[in-house]
Amino acid sequence: MKKNESIYITKPGSVEIRPADYPVPKEGEALLELVYGGICGSDLNTYRGNYAYAIYPNIPGHEFSARILEIPENGAGLKPGMLVTANPYFNCGSCYSCRRGFLNCCVDNQTMGCHREGAFSRYITLPVERLYNGNGLDARRLALVEPFCISYHGVRRARIQPGDKVLVVGGGTIGINAMLAAKHFGAEVYVADVVPEKLSFASKMGADGTILNSGPDDFLKAAADATGGDLFDAAIEAVGLPSTFQNCIDAVCYEGRVCVIGIGNQTLDFHYTMIQKKELNIFGSRNALKEDFMDVIALFSEGTFDPLDIVTNEYRFEDAPKALEDFDRHSGSMLKVLLTC
Repeated sequence: MKKNESIYITKPGSVEIRPADYPVPKEGEALLELVYGGICGSDLNTYRGNYAYAIYPNIPGHEFSARILEIPENGAGLKPGMLVTANPYFNCGSCYSCRRGFLNCCVDNQTMGCHREGAFSRYITLPVERLYNGNGLDARRLALVEPFCISYHGVRRARIQPGDKVLVVGGGTIGINAMLAAKHFGAEVYVADVVPEKLSFASKMGADGTILNSGPDDFLKAAADATGGDLFDAAIEAVGLPSTFQNCIDAVCYEGRVCVIGIGNQTLDFHYTMIQKKELNIFGSRNALKEDFMDVIALFSEGTFDPLDIVTNEYRFEDAPKALEDFDRHSGSMLKVLLTC
């Protein structure tokens, strides 16, 4: 029998590789071999001890590609040897959200690597209905589908249209992906961040402009200058801080749209009447839907842009402790980090 191992974040700042039982699929499950795994911002914040949904100890990881080793007969045509990715957001199926089809925001959502064991084991099992055919995508690109889906879903929630001027606040992986998704929908997109290196990367990736978020007054002036004084049609919050939500409120025009993707654990104190005064449309965006996965797999296959451009670092599975330590220390210059098996 093959040797199995799992990556554990045992407590903030501590990562271990531990032996694990070789998984046995239950009825309706497939046996998978991990090929690539992406370290998400939520994994990093779990390592740092400031993620709102973190539990310890836990196996992180919810963005990945895997090879099917065993799978029962299924209507999706999935067979051993195929590369797949997966929907990592487990839903209860019975709450009001699930009954209305909003499986991504189930009231008892259990996301892999956050509320339940994640994918960072050499071998895992998953229900067949959660697996999505890579349709010819290579394993590295397939591992980048889920994080792009998070941004893509948020951009769809914000109803981005051709000709919109959009501001993405946050130049991390989710922010850069949101910029790419908004441009895919025909928008002119600016990216704001406090780190100049992230803005340089955003420009390299195709942002139409950038804003160095050096303070509220300078930020608002830059937003006005970028839009001829009109401010932005929509803003995507991709950080998860009260201050960056405030940035979005300030930067959008009257009757503008704000979509919050970022996750934080701080409370917000602000002049909320501005929502009424500007008649703002404010959306939350949680996880993604199957249709988002299907759209993004097709988008990657078209080759409009290369998702690998966002990968800045790769580590071996057994070097996961170093990967998270490096990511913590150098998050200003590291964007998407992949683990390879």
